[in-house]
Amino acid sequence: MNFETVMQELEALGKERMKKMYISNGAHEPIFGVATGAMKPIAKKIKIDQALAEQLYATGNYDAMYFAGVIADPMYMTEEDFERWIDGAYFYMLSDYVVAVTLAEASIAQQVADKWIASGEELKMSAGWSCYCWLFGNRPDHEFDPEKVSIMLDQIEKTIHDAPERTKASMNNFVYTAGISYIPKHEKALEIAHAIGSVEIKRPNKKSSIVNSAESIQKDLDKGRLGFKRKYVRC
Repeated sequence: MNFETVMQELEALGKERMKKMYISNGAHEPIFGVATGAMKPIAKKIKIDQALAEQLYATGNYDAMYFAGVIADPMYMTEEDFERWIDGAYFYMLSDYVVAVTLAEASIAQQVADKWIASGEELKMSAGWSCYCWLFGNRPDHEFDPEKVSIMLDQIEKTIHDAPERTKASMNNFVYTAGISYIPKHEKALEIAHAIGSVEIKRPNKKSSIVNSAESIQKDLDKGRLGFKRKYVRC
């Protein structure tokens, strides 16, 4: 399938209800409003096509950018490619659920995520912390440095309440995911989660949401999910 055909198929799958929902979360035109599940038949036909993914991502169309992440080849992408993608990610559904997810399947994931966390830019930081969440939930524990993770948890305890809103959400998720999916620092993550307590995340034109990583960890512990890993990062 070529670029024009994919864009036509995505446009045909667009629904006004989904479009409104994406826009309420921060997306803007151009956008078709395609449910992610509806993309699967097209993805099965294409599988992996990095050149096509780059064409789609460059459109600025939310649905095309999301689909680009589905068919991208993360092991082929360079640090410069990921920098270009994060620069184009204009709201959190792109930074955290397209770019961070794609990065999590690359061999350079941790080094790029570390740079983004240190960047001071809200969506880059959010993507960096989010990438680690996807990594914890998929990679074996031995791929992480426990001392480094401990330092990151301490950093979150000190800075989360003053961080930008989307970064707060991803930091909170880092604590939760470390507490469930990274067993070497389960106890430390739970301790930090209790120290942080509830975190308020303000959202434009919406009510603030309150998240609590300690409560989330406990719920999953009660379900026997300690050590949970998923087979794939991307669906």
